[in-house]
This record gives sequence, C-alpha cells and structure tokens, in this order.
Amino acid sequence: MQFEHDGAERREATLSPQDLAALEGALSHLSAGKAGLRLVGVLGLKPLLDQSGVIGAVAARVLPAARPVRALLFDKTPEMNWALGWHQDRTIAVREKIETPGYSPWTVKAGFLHVAPPFEVLANMVTVRVHLDPVPADNAPLRVIPGSHRLGRIAEHDVPEIVRARGEAICLAAAGDIWLYATPILHASDAAKTPQRRRVLQVDFATYDLPNGLQWLGV
Repeated sequence: MQFEHDGAERREATLSPQDLAALEGALSHLSAGKAGLRLVGVLGLKPLLDQSGVIGAVAARVLPAARPVRALLFDKTPEMNWALGWHQDRTIAVREKIETPGYSPWTVKAGFLHVAPPFEVLANMVTVRVHLDPVPADNAPLRVIPGSHRLGRIAEHDVPEIVRARGEAICLAAAGDIWLYATPILHASDAAKTPQRRRVLQVDFATYDLPNGLQWLGV
C-alpha cells in the first residue's frame, strides 16, 4: 500500500535496535498490560517525535511541519487481549473545554478532555504507529480499508457495505517497523489468535493551531 493512494503505508525497519532501546527506555516506567494508555509529559519521547527524530521525520515526510498532538501506548498481552470493530478515530485531545462551533460532543477519556472536531481537522492529520514487538497474522495486526479516509465521516450503518465493496488490508509488522496512516482511515483489530505481547506507540500529528483558543493536549 502507498500512503498517497491508500491512506496507509509500511516503513520497514525504521527504528534501529538502538532507537527501539531508547523508546523502550522512555516507556519502561509505565504500567504494563493497559489496553490503551494516553501519554503526556513522558521524558525521552520528545527527541524521537520531533521533526528531526526517527519517528517525527516519518510524519513530516507527508505532513510538513508536523508536530505530535496526542500519543497512546497500546499493550496487548495474553491477559489483556481485546478486539475493536470497524471504526474511524473521531476525537482529538485538548487542554481545556472552550465551546466552539463544530466541536462536539465533549468526552473525558482516561482523565483527559476530548472533543469531536469538524472532519476537515482529522482529514489534515496523520497517525504513526510504532511497533515495539513483532505483529504476525496471529498477533492482532491492524486491519484497514484502503482509501476509506477519503469518504468523509462514515455512518455506522454504511460500514459493512464499504468493507465489502473495498476490501481490507492486513498491516503486518516487525519490531522497529512504522505504519503511517491517514487519521480518519476505517480500521479494526481482532483479538490475537496466538496471544503474545503486542506493544504499539500510536502518535497523532497535526500542523495547525485550533480555533477559538482551543489547544491540543500535546505529548
């Protein structure tokens, strides 16, 4: 798959063993086995996520001047082995609630404020998924619908037909690989068939300031 056409692209062996060690060191103090942990103020991440860093540079190639605006750590294990159905990511994390036209509803996730922005905000973002562990076919690889990021906000009742008509792609990965996605791409994940540890650092990138005093939560 190619990012420009499909909205998804694999960058193999982007992180060297040294890069992986630095990333694991930055995340080592975090609780293991969490389904999804939102990351703010984690020391050691900034140099990796900057435009000159090994992770930030991947986003900057398709989104010049990209900066990280949200990060999550997914840690799937034999004890914490979940599945997610087909969906689009529809919310952004912000620092405080400021009522703004087009931005609603407001929610709190893991103690952080989120809001659903106008679709064009999401359409101008990219998401990077950094694989700390191998993801073969039986270890819950992400599934995506190529080109679905161009369909706008997809109604739930339209999802089965889109999946049937367009088909899905399976995002296998080795440790150190990066997958680059258009943020609104339709995606899903099964529970692992042969459960192993599957850690993924997911970072959303954007280039612009939000309106009306809203501020990205940041990383």
